[in-house]
Amino acid sequence: MIVRSKAPLRLGLAGGGTDVSPYSDQFGGYVLNATIDMYAYCTIEVTNTDKIEIRAADQDLSFESPAVDHLEIDGALDLHKGVYNRVVKEFNGGDPLGFKMTTYSDALAGSGLGSSSTMVVAILSAFVEWLNLPLGEYDIASLAYQIERKDIGLSGGKQDQYAATFGGFNFMEFYENDRVIVNPLRIKSWILDELETSMVLYFTGVSRESAKIIDEQARNVVENKKKSIDAMHQLKADALVMKEALLKGEIQRFAKHLNKSWEAKKKMAHTITNQAIDEIYQAALDAGAISGKISGAGGGGFMMLFVDPTKKVNVINELGKFPGKVFKCHFTKHGSVGWTIH
Repeated sequence: MIVRSKAPLRLGLAGGGTDVSPYSDQFGGYVLNATIDMYAYCTIEVTNTDKIEIRAADQDLSFESPAVDHLEIDGALDLHKGVYNRVVKEFNGGDPLGFKMTTYSDALAGSGLGSSSTMVVAILSAFVEWLNLPLGEYDIASLAYQIERKDIGLSGGKQDQYAATFGGFNFMEFYENDRVIVNPLRIKSWILDELETSMVLYFTGVSRESAKIIDEQARNVVENKKKSIDAMHQLKADALVMKEALLKGEIQRFAKHLNKSWEAKKKMAHTITNQAIDEIYQAALDAGAISGKISGAGGGGFMMLFVDPTKKVNVINELGKFPGKVFKCHFTKHGSVGWTIH
């Protein structure tokens, strides 16, 4: 038996960072995001042997072990091991499983599209399909968050796991005690078409480690640094405004607040932007972009730009002068899925 799964990557449109503790615990966070047609994939081949084989094809990393009830979290393929450990412990009575797993992603780690969390959701969705686990969307997203943040100890927020699981455009609310409310948005087709036509997705060519940026953000809240906390309040307010603009099809208003949010985001931690990012952004604005921001924690990864569609080619040509790459992308309505091949 072969089980496959995929989970979509996401663009953080507004409010990113307010889903990170301790800010979300103290003040509550709002995030507006949307999934795109780039995915993390997982295949599990059920071998019924006393052996575990894991391969991350896109990273050229592999791991083999006898089938045991717990795999050591040691810095090598920890996301895969973390999911396995939790599934065996909570859903298989502590009995080891034998299988061969292969994963890959359409985006690099550190891309700003939530690639690590999306991979956890994809792997978890494959186990849910294989073992027929009674887990709904909230269950999968919450479990993925616990595995990544608590079991493995990786810093980050909560939006990525929920975006990958639910899919589509969502307005998410984050509160203390890990309480999350996902509000799916019904966006009219013409608004989606206008958004896609007006958007340029550009990979800056630099992957970055989001944990350091997120740790700085969290530290700034703990130390009650007013500039950083006020910036997060602004991001939260912008997320509400941008949600309304999106639902009403007020694209210019949406784009204007995207720029406002980017200016606020840069105040959350000093490593969110750098000279290279600022140069690319300014060049895009000079070529006709209306606004833009880095998706994810910042420091590199993907930049999304909103442009007048009549100037889109100008912007793309200008970006061609830099070492990064323009990606085509479309919004997707569906979250993670798993299926079986007999």
